Amino acid sequence: MSTPTSSQTYQVVLNDQSGDQSSPTLLNNLVIKTVATPVPGPGEVLIRFHAAGLNYRDLSVLANSPVYPIETISGVVPACDGAGEIVSTGPDSKWSDSIGQDVILVVNGGWLDGDDLAQYTVETTLGAGSVDGSLTQYGVFKDQFIVKKPANLSFEEAAAISACASTAVHALDAIEIKKGMTVLTQGTGGVSSFVIQFASALGAHVIATSSSDEKLSQAKSLGASDIINYKTTPNWAEEVLRITDGKGVDLVIDVGGAGTIEQSIAATKLGGTVALVGFLTPSTQTDLIASIIFGGKTLKGIRGQSKKHLERAVESIEKHNLHPIINTYEWADANVAFEDLRKGVKAGKLIIKV
Repeated sequence: MSTPTSSQTYQVVLNDQSGDQSSPTLLNNLVIKTVATPVPGPGEVLIRFHAAGLNYRDLSVLANSPVYPIETISGVVPACDGAGEIVSTGPDSKWSDSIGQDVILVVNGGWLDGDDLAQYTVETTLGAGSVDGSLTQYGVFKDQFIVKKPANLSFEEAAAISACASTAVHALDAIEIKKGMTVLTQGTGGVSSFVIQFASALGAHVIATSSSDEKLSQAKSLGASDIINYKTTPNWAEEVLRITDGKGVDLVIDVGGAGTIEQSIAATKLGGTVALVGFLTPSTQTDLIASIIFGGKTLKGIRGQSKKHLERAVESIEKHNLHPIINTYEWADANVAFEDLRKGVKAGKLIIKV
């Protein structure tokens, strides 16, 4: 099939300049346009996308939120998760013999080696700043920004893994997970869902928290051994201690930030670790020093994910035949997907079919 000369893409246009991702007019910043289909240059590939996945940070990009570390440039294509096939390559591309290969995106192609954090720069992150992402029918990307799609996943499932599965791998690297250890996850979003699956596959006992029994049922289906509804059990750290016979967990994957960090530390065992993956509310000053020092506990920031983390995630997904929980939307309903993301009404990943 020949490549069309024009195609559709979504772009961020800053009509609402409040910087507030909870703004009722936020979706005015998401527009669909018909553009010339891009042509790959040296060391680049052209991908025909079949699905794109959303992450919570996409709301920050859409709003040009001051919380996000770089400014959104009007016209950028949002989203960093995507799955599709290579339809053409530019000169000297290492993928020149792989036309038709199914691939997924690497969120940050500048960070290749997971052990070298100095390679990471937020300016090379897809779907943010001025770097185009995956919510487009056709997109051009440098060779290092793609890896092969897991063979056991559909395009829609594969569009769920680039950011979340690789971040889950990075977060679990905060300690050496061994059989019998206990890991606590917060929520049932993309990262937390993959943490449940990966940690369970490694033989860990997983405790999952969420705001609804429906989402907790899905956490159970992914491999969580114990579940806690933090709406009905607001002092969930106490319940974690009860479940673990007063010891606490080896590792907490904290995605809430200021709103959850105190209970995360309280739920962690002596000498345990809290991996800080994200934040849902602005940071506030909290005195954590005594509980960290006297508990011998470690806080570790998880700054994104590397290409190596994604490759390891793909390997684990294929080895254990893991499948993400996804919610799919039609191409014309991308605004509905963003609104559901903003409201937090779905468990798992939100996927837009392209």
